[in-house]
Amino acid sequence: MLDFPRWKVWWVSLLLVVGVAFAVPSFFPEEQVAKWPSFLPRMQVNLGLDLAGGSHLLLEADTSDVAQQRIALMEETVRTEMRRASPRIQIGDISTSGGKVSFMVRDPARVDAAVEIMRSITQPIGLGGQRDWNVNVIDTSRIVLTPTQSGLGAALDSAMDVAREVVYNRVDPDGTREVTIVRQGSDRILVQVPGLDDPEGLKELLGKTARLDFKLVDLDADPAQLAQGRAPPGSQVLPYPDNPMGVPYIAVERRAMVTGDQLIDAQQGFDATTNEPVVNIRFDGAGGRRFARVTQDNVGKPFAIILDDVVISAPNINEPILGGQAQISGSFTVESANDLAIQLRSGKLPVELKVVEERTVGPDLGADSIRLGIIAGVVGTVLVLAFMLLTYGRFGVYANIALILNVLLILGIMAIFNATLTLPGIAGFVLTIGAAVDANVIINERIREEARRGRTIISSIEHGYKEAQTAIFDANITNVIAGMLLFYFGSGPVRGFAVVMMIGIVTSVFTAVTVTRMFVSLWLGRKRPTALRI
Repeated sequence: MLDFPRWKVWWVSLLLVVGVAFAVPSFFPEEQVAKWPSFLPRMQVNLGLDLAGGSHLLLEADTSDVAQQRIALMEETVRTEMRRASPRIQIGDISTSGGKVSFMVRDPARVDAAVEIMRSITQPIGLGGQRDWNVNVIDTSRIVLTPTQSGLGAALDSAMDVAREVVYNRVDPDGTREVTIVRQGSDRILVQVPGLDDPEGLKELLGKTARLDFKLVDLDADPAQLAQGRAPPGSQVLPYPDNPMGVPYIAVERRAMVTGDQLIDAQQGFDATTNEPVVNIRFDGAGGRRFARVTQDNVGKPFAIILDDVVISAPNINEPILGGQAQISGSFTVESANDLAIQLRSGKLPVELKVVEERTVGPDLGADSIRLGIIAGVVGTVLVLAFMLLTYGRFGVYANIALILNVLLILGIMAIFNATLTLPGIAGFVLTIGAAVDANVIINERIREEARRGRTIISSIEHGYKEAQTAIFDANITNVIAGMLLFYFGSGPVRGFAVVMMIGIVTSVFTAVTVTRMFVSLWLGRKRPTALRI
């Protein structure tokens, strides 16, 4: 067991050097590290919200919005499926009142066929046999589709998963801010952005659904009816704050020409004529073809660009717009145009989110936490080093070197994986320092026992490491299991604690067992001692 070939010594030494090299940048300011030569590691441990300060928002979904969207989607599905049926099923009197979708089948002989089609598009929920919609027939010819609670729950769960991804893409489009965005419960999302001291800007960025539609303007609408908020059948009245006609509303067709779902890119740019900030968008193949076809058929007519049910522009179609590209202009600043481009690129929010809790954490609190954490770490480390040195002599020195290497390896690994250090993470860090020498205490005590039994020096050390190894691995495996459970079920700072603890467990076993054994092996090979003082 004490046989350490040269290649193994080089391999262990190389791992230590690499780990320490990646730990070093975390001890220097970011501005200074940025000036280092490119071949040197520059990755640093990121500080969490509680250490670096920043913004904290708790968003809550509007569950009624999900229900309304499901009703609207089912209404459209009913129309489509009945039209696609062969032969076509004639329906009428479609209603969405009372949170249900109901419609009348004109031919009573086709009621069963219509029911069969509608039941085929409902989806099972879980293993209990429930479906997302109940389909019933009343008055012999009216079909009623009622959303089930389990179906609404599944839809909300799916919408929240998508919303979390959309929020992440909006807050951290480049993936460099180390934000914390996690779901809390069934309808909430926690957003923490370290280093951001502008919560209003964050709220504005997240507060928009970014639902983009292109619709034709209804030129036949009666201005008198529009003033009363009424639009012709098939059209709707929407706000138009920047309407050059002077009235803050406009009538548009309900059916969209193209929607934001068919966007593949959106970038902030400048208008070539006016040099005003604009947003350049590009559609996918299907969206581009549809946009081209509609503009070809409606040359000379205006169309509205609608964001979150507000018309931001209504330009005329002077010529067919081919190539799948368009430009959104309005009263944009460079910042607002860039924000809109980010929102469009990240996609629309599947559900409306509102801020229910808002906090701004100042960097002073984080600086104080860092200072106290450093004091605790230094004091704990010094006390542990002194105890090991006084108790185990040379073997205590080896354990102390292993402890210092363990600390550097933890920082190095966290820097490599861009891990974020939070206040609980510092607690886990300090805890790891104390726990790291446990293995060496067990090893050294076993070596003492073997020496008292009259074994030779080499035999005592070999049996000490061999007998202690099983207990060390068992103890640390249980800790890793606990850390994995914390990481899986926890969130935010709890996960940070679990990450630091698990990294510390792995590195402490490596340094306490492998590295110290290498030191002892090299010492035995060079000095060949005749007495063992431990």
